Amino acid sequence: MKELHISVAAEPIAHLGWLTITNSLFTTLFVTAILLVLAVWVKRSKRTPTIIYMLTETFYNFIHGILGKYTDTLFPIVFTFFLLIMIGNWIGLLPIVGPVGIYEHTEKGEVLIPLFRGPNADLSTTIAYALISVGLTQYFGIKALGAKGYFSKFINIRNPMNFVLGILETIQEFSKIISFSFRLFGNIFAGEVLLVVIAFLVPLLMPVPFLALEVFVGFIQALVFTVLTAIFIAVAIEPQHH
Repeated sequence: MKELHISVAAEPIAHLGWLTITNSLFTTLFVTAILLVLAVWVKRSKRTPTIIYMLTETFYNFIHGILGKYTDTLFPIVFTFFLLIMIGNWIGLLPIVGPVGIYEHTEKGEVLIPLFRGPNADLSTTIAYALISVGLTQYFGIKALGAKGYFSKFINIRNPMNFVLGILETIQEFSKIISFSFRLFGNIFAGEVLLVVIAFLVPLLMPVPFLALEVFVGFIQALVFTVLTAIFIAVAIEPQHH
């Protein structure tokens, strides 16, 4: 029986000077290339394919209910988030993830290092997404309210109650990074491990229902991350009422 290999950390597959290319980073670049090719194809097409138009319009109307008049400005950002995370989740379910790789000589002999790894099954990737999401929230909050107006909810010494609420607001902003990153990483990594274990134990048709479930989970996790980002931005750009 072959050995079951599961790694929590992303594995390095190449080095470019000081930069280490891990399999999750390589897959993220691959997903980004897919989105760029799709964007160029849609832009150059004389007529947008109906299915793409319908899906984009549906998502736009959904986000409009959250962002309102700011939708036109913020829709490209949140939609890119959604596509990048969703495709990243789904690509981790493809058969090329795991079996396709390069062999490295170690103390235990030759070990197969997967060339592809689900981007969001790497905590580094989800932390990067969380930092971008929270960073964008601060940026648009400052842009809409001004630095003084925005930061007044964090630093307010008018009375003790406002001061305590400001501390809680600050803690909440930092906790978003942990919540965003670990929620996405935990769900996607656990799902991929489940599929690997099921396929290892029962390699025929048994993994199919779990695969369908993970496709749905990948969509939901991308939607949750995107919606929460949109909600936090919408809250940040609204004037503070004391």
